Amino acid sequence: MLNRKLRRPIVGLAACVLVGTTFAVASPASAAVGGIDPSFAPSALASKIDTQFGAKTAGSYIDAAGKVTVNVTDAATAAQVTASGAVARYVAHSGAELSAVDESLKVNLKTVGTAFAVDPISNQVVVSVDSTVTGAKLAAVQAIVAKLGDKARIETTPGTLGTTISGGDAIYTGSARCSLGFNVKTSANVYYFLTAGHCTNAGATWTNGSATLGTRAGTSFPGNDYGIVRYTNTTVTKTGGVGSQDITSAGTPAVNATVYRRGSTTGIHSGRVTALNATVNYSEGSVSGLIRTTVCAEPGDSGGSLYSGTTALGMTSGGSGNCSSGGVTYFQPVTEALSVYGVSVF
Repeated sequence: MLNRKLRRPIVGLAACVLVGTTFAVASPASAAVGGIDPSFAPSALASKIDTQFGAKTAGSYIDAAGKVTVNVTDAATAAQVTASGAVARYVAHSGAELSAVDESLKVNLKTVGTAFAVDPISNQVVVSVDSTVTGAKLAAVQAIVAKLGDKARIETTPGTLGTTISGGDAIYTGSARCSLGFNVKTSANVYYFLTAGHCTNAGATWTNGSATLGTRAGTSFPGNDYGIVRYTNTTVTKTGGVGSQDITSAGTPAVNATVYRRGSTTGIHSGRVTALNATVNYSEGSVSGLIRTTVCAEPGDSGGSLYSGTTALGMTSGGSGNCSSGGVTYFQPVTEALSVYGVSVF
């Protein structure tokens, strides 16, 4: 969807600016659990526990008191979770059950305008439908979800779900405009920047509106939503940070954590993480593994930075709503792109 007014689509934001200005950056994905940023410690603990226990737990989140809470269904796992420094919470549905529901929906639910993810707070898989899913389409979605019983539920989201590329103050290719996500480099100090894959799909050569910045070196969309551009303009200043915020590491946020995003259309906005590993059915195809948030975004913010303190989290993929009435925005995890391309934030 290039340069067209979306019905408040999922926007890809990029926190990148122009030559001589600061770009959002972060360090290697492995630094995420290193405790570099104390404010990110609860998310780092949640990510560590999720990796350690896998489907033995049914997800985790940060509660109102700031404690990492982990859903369990048996006493043995509860004891291990407690020993790890988190709060164990007994729930009805196991991680394996919710994972099976998620996999079933990936196979059976392809309706454009829908998205789904495990919500650890409600212990269900939440299926979101936008304003275009009505009549027979909505009835079909409802029938699919009904078969899953109380393990899943439907919610409506405002506007239309989609990806966005539009004009503004960031990075350009042809008639399309996005936002830069994070500056990155290889171990040999070759410099690149990351943005959304639906942006890099749009063109190979990227500029700041007047001068060439670099050339596309990789892109992945749909399925994923990340892309990488190699700097070819050696006069461009590449510095760390999202605006005035320094970035020193990369990681995965916990559900209910407060996060910030910066994009070329709407600047900086904050919100909460509501799910991890979300799947979104865009008109261009499905994308999985996304971070779902309550942060708003608008056209032209695509590819922009999601971060928490000094930790890089993701690039804006898309969503619905806007920054006047609010909305839902999804982000491509930055750690996946760093791993695939063998680069680190700096």
